[in-house]
Amino acid sequence: MSAREEILARVRDALRDVPTDETPDDVPVPRDYLTAHVPDDPRALAELLAENLADYRAHVHRCAPAELPATIADLLERHGSTSVGVPAGLPPQWLSGISGLSGFAGHSGSIRQVSDSPALTARDLDAVDSVVTGCALAIAETGTIVLDAGPGQGRRMLTLVPDHHICVVRAPGQIVASVPLALPRLDPARPQTWISGPSATSDIELDRVEGVHGPRVLDVVLVAED
Repeated sequence: MSAREEILARVRDALRDVPTDETPDDVPVPRDYLTAHVPDDPRALAELLAENLADYRAHVHRCAPAELPATIADLLERHGSTSVGVPAGLPPQWLSGISGLSGFAGHSGSIRQVSDSPALTARDLDAVDSVVTGCALAIAETGTIVLDAGPGQGRRMLTLVPDHHICVVRAPGQIVASVPLALPRLDPARPQTWISGPSATSDIELDRVEGVHGPRVLDVVLVAED
């Protein structure tokens, strides 16, 4: 008997006494393990998220809601961006601070806003310098941001092709402690992207290269809601 046949035989034996019409919801599964390993304190979770994001080489910035447009404009200017991808549903006031930007990084003219649409190809998006999005939620313990293509987040392609991603996280409302606490808040039918820092890979000699599978630069803006 091959290993495959042996495994399948064990599965069949384990299911032999299970009624054919039974579903997973019919049998409760005890889940008495810890769902988080940190206190449920909003400030502590925001600090832990920022610490873990920085450990993954993301750049973390903090601001009040009224400061968000100026913060985004400053990050675009620092990156030298002359174009920015804008997903459908992004609050227009978030980009209100870029109207006065022009001539930075050796370029002339104002920054160009590129509205996301299915018609934009990967080649089109490769010519876009930056993208600004919101997120579905953020996970403090793992330093992970989750996008699910909801309003203000755009398609996966929009956040994977441009070199620079600015992601806005509302704190504490969008921050959860752990993956077990995040999953019930996410719709498994939606196209999710889980981000822990800028895209990076290493070769056999552990030489790190960033920007291979996604943005080379990730700026995360934690907006204090209270």
